[in-house]
Amino acid sequence: MIARTLDFTEIGLADIARVGGKNASLGQLFNRLRPLGLGVLDGFAITADAYREFLDATGLRERLRSLLEGLHPEDVEALAQCGLAARNMVLAESIPAPVASAIHDAYLRLMQRSHRIVEMAVRSSATIEDLADASFAGQQESFLNVSGEDALLVAVHACFASCFTDRAISYRARHQYDHLLAAVSVGVQPMVRSDKACSGIIFTLDPESGFREVTVLSGSYGLGEYVVQGAVNPDEWVVFKPTLQTAEKPILTRRLGSKEIRLIYAEGSKSTECEAVPADQRNRFCLNDEEVLTLARWAGAVEKHYSEVNGHPTPMDLEWAKDGVTGELFIVQARPETVHSSRPQSFLPELFRLSHDHGAPIVTGQAVGERIATGRVRVVLDPTQLGQVQTGEVLVAPQTDPDWEPVMKRIAAIVTDHGGRTAHAAIISRELGLCCVVGSNNGTTLLHDGDLVTVSCAEGSTGNIYSGAVPFELTRPDIQSIPKTRTEVMLNVGDPSQAFHLRAIPNDGVGLARIEFIINNHIGIHPMALVRYPALKDPAAVVEIEKRIGSQAPNEFFVERLSEGIAQIAAAFYPKPVVVRTSDFKTNEYAKLIGGAEFEPAEENPMLGFRGASRYYDPRYAEGFALECAAIARVRNQMGLSNLIVMIPFCRTVEEGKRVLATMASYGLRQHENGLQVYVMCEIPSNVLLAKDFLDIFDGFSIGSNDLTQLTLGLDRDSATVAHLFDERNPAVKALIAQAIEAAHAAKKPIGICGQAPSDYPEFANWLVECGIHSISLNPDTAIQTRIRIAECEGSLDFQSKS
Repeated sequence: MIARTLDFTEIGLADIARVGGKNASLGQLFNRLRPLGLGVLDGFAITADAYREFLDATGLRERLRSLLEGLHPEDVEALAQCGLAARNMVLAESIPAPVASAIHDAYLRLMQRSHRIVEMAVRSSATIEDLADASFAGQQESFLNVSGEDALLVAVHACFASCFTDRAISYRARHQYDHLLAAVSVGVQPMVRSDKACSGIIFTLDPESGFREVTVLSGSYGLGEYVVQGAVNPDEWVVFKPTLQTAEKPILTRRLGSKEIRLIYAEGSKSTECEAVPADQRNRFCLNDEEVLTLARWAGAVEKHYSEVNGHPTPMDLEWAKDGVTGELFIVQARPETVHSSRPQSFLPELFRLSHDHGAPIVTGQAVGERIATGRVRVVLDPTQLGQVQTGEVLVAPQTDPDWEPVMKRIAAIVTDHGGRTAHAAIISRELGLCCVVGSNNGTTLLHDGDLVTVSCAEGSTGNIYSGAVPFELTRPDIQSIPKTRTEVMLNVGDPSQAFHLRAIPNDGVGLARIEFIINNHIGIHPMALVRYPALKDPAAVVEIEKRIGSQAPNEFFVERLSEGIAQIAAAFYPKPVVVRTSDFKTNEYAKLIGGAEFEPAEENPMLGFRGASRYYDPRYAEGFALECAAIARVRNQMGLSNLIVMIPFCRTVEEGKRVLATMASYGLRQHENGLQVYVMCEIPSNVLLAKDFLDIFDGFSIGSNDLTQLTLGLDRDSATVAHLFDERNPAVKALIAQAIEAAHAAKKPIGICGQAPSDYPEFANWLVECGIHSISLNPDTAIQTRIRIAECEGSLDFQSKS
């Protein structure tokens, strides 16, 4: 005897063939995880056997097979006609009496268990839906706020018909599933009154990068359909899984969505309708932090359970809802995530090579990175033209500015007339993974709007711009074949949004995380302007700050955004060390931040002026530095990311170093407390000459070869006039680096380098290895090739020592 309905107490993951993936999962949650404290609703399933009985009793099976035979889903018009005909055929037949009677009995049992008459959510659950290797989610219909037995039968009938929606037919055809072997079960549960609260989705990995150490939650007001459909811009939270059970508040990021509309019960009826969300609700998150963490813990428990059942890691895709009457939270759906779970977790880096003869370049300059890109030229001579830049174009300009970075994220390549390898365009291009040629001298003259060009940085230190679309090849080396090295190979990471993607490159951590990128792109306001707000001299700055921070306290706006940016990087590489450098804007750069001009002196040479460590204890910036320290402390202490190491830039004297450490301690960052290490940049000749003294108070050195070269050779690295003299391989520079490495060895302290020279010059990297440097931190696009070179050098040294 077939079972036409089954209560959730009777079903689990072994029953997919009987009740479909969605209902089987809900039964599993109800029976196995609800006893552990998870919010899971009771319910029952109308089985796939009941659906098949309906098809057979009405003679629909053969009629539908004949209708669908030979259909080509690419023919949209024919698909629409066929789908409509199939659904009408299903709806024209009555549900057999035995099936209707079984639904009636199950409905009464559910009402008795609920102790009242409740509105219902009625959802299709296909037998080929929510499987571990393929998600057919959303192909069939769901119906909300269904009230009464008669309405329930109508909704079940409509769910049966939805087996033949256009999208379901097309999806099955593309995946070569037999339309009539697929069956529909229907799940029935009490409604959660999320129309009076909120609902949303949870992924137990990052849905963009596949990073598995985070849980990503999204939510909006009202019933959940609008979030699932993408009809609203929801709130979003990213929670760090490794410290979820131990840290005070491991929420890495929060993003406030606009949440313009919500789906609610219609007034005076039992249907649903759309309404606008009031502005005061739109401007706050739909969940508080504790609710977010509760849902994240529940999601972790679901993932753990499914992984144990399946015998392998099983990231999950869940839906949640909050009841606005009782305040309770519920998990209302759970299915295996299928996009990233089916892919290998190894990162496949791209190596570029021009494929055939390309003629002479039109323009040449210094290559940045090792990529190739093709696009149409857009010449920008001043910032007012930035609005003309289109996605995928090649930006050609005299030089770039930090304010251009939002535009730079959407272009294919950059060519500048001026600047060297340490210019803004070069630094940001490396961080964004852009192809970039700097110092071309005549790019804006020889290249014109609309020209189709190929920019190549894959031919050594010279970057070439060729006419037309030159074919090129990409190769992706096998991650497993990349050698391990004694010398640690670390990454330079500036953009937090790239961290989850970059973490899969073979690495030993992050040697340089620059917080200037976060301040410039995610805050945009001078720290002291926030400290002094609203008592600022510039009324326009006051208006802009008010617009940006909204109802948030000014200091908290800065601390929250900076801490979240840092946390994304630290979490991506956890538990490997992540070295975050405190701010090293020059005064002319700080002045460009909103409200900044009021707090920055005009300097003839900002490179040698009020920068780095000297700012941190100075009354003109000390309160701004306090905000930086508060952000770092939050990342380490509240989020549990104790792998974070602080690094102080441009520290001129030992006494200054001591003052900075004391200042940090006064702001809650005490060296060695909770394992906090504090490094210092070795980028001034005084750092080398007094290395022993500096290493007595700091926990490690990181060589900044750009500034060290500048100050050793007595040149301004921003000056195009003397750019040809800038060379880290100069004997004087190398002598200081060798001396610093020797001093670190003597002090038994770690020493690394975070400049660009090791990736630009293979022989320089080899020399550093020979000197015994502990770590080399590189931009991600050069990390693999440089690691291979380092392994070869270490192998050669081993051979020589044995000889």
